[in-house]
Amino acid sequence: MVHLDLVFMNKRRAEQILNDLKNCKITVLGDVMLDEFVWGDVTRISPEAPVPVVDVRKESRHLGGAANVLANLASLGASGSVVGVIGRDAAGDYLRSDLAALGPNALQNLITDESRPSTTKTRIVAHNQLVVRADRESRKLINTEIENRIIERLKSDLIEAHALVISDYDKGVVTPRILNEVLPLAYGRIPVLIDPKLRNFDFYRPATLITPNHHEALKMSNTEEDSDDGLQRAAEIIRERLGCDSVLITRGDRGMILLSKNGHPVYVKTAAREVYDVTGAGDTVIAALAGALATGASMLEAATLANHAAGIVVGKVGTATANSTELLETFDNV
Repeated sequence: MVHLDLVFMNKRRAEQILNDLKNCKITVLGDVMLDEFVWGDVTRISPEAPVPVVDVRKESRHLGGAANVLANLASLGASGSVVGVIGRDAAGDYLRSDLAALGPNALQNLITDESRPSTTKTRIVAHNQLVVRADRESRKLINTEIENRIIERLKSDLIEAHALVISDYDKGVVTPRILNEVLPLAYGRIPVLIDPKLRNFDFYRPATLITPNHHEALKMSNTEEDSDDGLQRAAEIIRERLGCDSVLITRGDRGMILLSKNGHPVYVKTAAREVYDVTGAGDTVIAALAGALATGASMLEAATLANHAAGIVVGKVGTATANSTELLETFDNV
């Protein structure tokens, strides 16, 4: 296995990619979510049950899922839109408002389905530690009428797109029919990147890059060995089964493993100094990968940039993004 040194890309090359990214438009398809955070302190246990009582100090909300992928792209300088579904509710209103702040076209492909709630994850955090998470969602597949509208929006949006990202959180928006109709249209013309879930695994074809985390990769390859060699084999199985160009497995504080067609597996050491919270880190990784590939960067350059971006967001608490200034500061000026 080849080990990729963190100085594989210098600051000048990173800056060139980020400058080129300002002229790129990225289309994101997937599960749009709202991440809510309730922040507080724990000083006592409830007399009603053996559970902590959180004294609430503040609340915040952030774009999550596919919307967070677009937020990360916007933070890096790209433009684009998210194709997804929200409900007619307060969470949907928040999502529209926050997406509108990302750019004039960010929410033009957002579809309202009155039969579903907007997917919302509420996390209660005390002393920077997650206490509990409450989810409001529907995981049923969207109906045929919504599918038709999504396919129509995607076909139109992809005409001017420089990359396509599929952000599948298994909430029912990414369906086999949509994948079967859209992926062949995009692949070969622009980079197609997929953040996968097991339910749709066999439908992620054709694709440029699949980006499972190590838990997902083991499930998708039906293997159990969570080691360098074990995950290398998992990547080989995934690539052979799907016929995709490359597989990148994210491993948290153990970095990433990249396997490309006709290439040796590459281990990318983590760029994170300290890991506080991995919430949304996968969204940051695929956003940086898509942005870099959209500019014409190589797969190794894209993986390096994504690794540095992930190293920034895991050092923050809560759903976060990495901006271009922060990213450039992580590269050596050589």
